[in-house]
Amino acid sequence: MSTFQLDKAHSGVTFQVKHMMVSNAKGEFKNFDILVTGDVQNLESLQVTAEIDVASINTNNEDRDNHLRSADFFDIEHYPKITVKSQSIKKVSDSEYELTADVTIRGVTKTETFRVQFNGLAKHPMMGKMVAGFEVSGKINRDDYGLTWNAPLETGGLLVGKEVKLNANLEFFVE
Repeated sequence: MSTFQLDKAHSGVTFQVKHMMVSNAKGEFKNFDILVTGDVQNLESLQVTAEIDVASINTNNEDRDNHLRSADFFDIEHYPKITVKSQSIKKVSDSEYELTADVTIRGVTKTETFRVQFNGLAKHPMMGKMVAGFEVSGKINRDDYGLTWNAPLETGGLLVGKEVKLNANLEFFVE
């Protein structure tokens, strides 16, 4: 059984969503914690639990960030965390896996599947510890979680797309 310690300095959780149907608004969550347990030699054995502090959302636009924190979107006063709890991890190819997990946003839990790329293990040259790297990607429909605020555009369509693309680059110390 391996212990995985998140290296926050070399990890990030980002997202993007269509804006005005012509471009993507991008952002990140600055504060998150991920607990991983299992055997690093058998990634299908891993159990993953993630907690994301929604108040840490950052889209490089303070007004938009505050709107996203409000009851129109995440309603952080009542729902301060996004949680992800793995159900299973299935090997797809040598370094690619599928993570099926329960995702909870605004008190709504849905089962989602994400692609996981295992980037391998390496020994940290200064710390002497083993390091594992992963890239996680996927999509969710924000409407499924009650994030339904929107505004119609004069030219047709909506201000904010429904599909949210998620990406996490994660590095762990493995003992």
